[in-house]
Amino acid sequence: MRDQTKTRLRRLWPLIAIMLGAAVGWWWFGDLLHFEALAANREALLAMRDAHYGATVLGFILVYALIVALSLPGASIATLTGGFLFATFPGTIFNVLAATLGASAIFLAARSSIGGGIAARLEGSEGLVKRIKVGIDDNQWSMLFLIRLVPAVPFVIANLVPAFLDVPLHRYVISTFFGIMPGALVYTSIGAGLSEVFARGAAPDLGLLFSPAILLPLLGLCALAVLPVLLKALHGERGI
Repeated sequence: MRDQTKTRLRRLWPLIAIMLGAAVGWWWFGDLLHFEALAANREALLAMRDAHYGATVLGFILVYALIVALSLPGASIATLTGGFLFATFPGTIFNVLAATLGASAIFLAARSSIGGGIAARLEGSEGLVKRIKVGIDDNQWSMLFLIRLVPAVPFVIANLVPAFLDVPLHRYVISTFFGIMPGALVYTSIGAGLSEVFARGAAPDLGLLFSPAILLPLLGLCALAVLPVLLKALHGERGI
């Protein structure tokens, strides 16, 4: 009994560590992860970038990855900061890389702790739950890209759900990197124009992602992600 308890605790420690880190992060850095903090420290950040570009890039990626891994409420501000410091390009690449690293960290922590058990239970289930699990397994690439492309899916949910469905790490990383790129490009480009926003004393319009000019192409990408699922279903119904 004690051995089983110790085994469970060993499996849970990655997730426990992330939860503790999240609590510390909210308490310690909560006041810094907002737009006003970026506006107040913009000159210091630019000076640091100009004096130590490589170190600033590495530090930025590390901090952004930690924000995502700990599910802190500052990912949007971090993306804006990437655009503000490094322009749309290579800022978009830095943002996507950092977000993917952080998402992969929480994915691995969740999968190694409770994800494996949940995946096994789903695999051994029957009825509707089993059919849903099989449907997802048969269309993993499409489903993974879809949850990344749909703006309404919270990032933390998209990070955790694949860990409970026995998704291979390489599929998760590839779909995350390319799936978040369209949204990251939009937010990074907004960040690249923050100098003018700061000059006006205004705040950036993060609702731009939901404007027709941006949302319609994203919905088009979502349709492309769903298309293989529909074609497979149609193929199965016709018995071709």
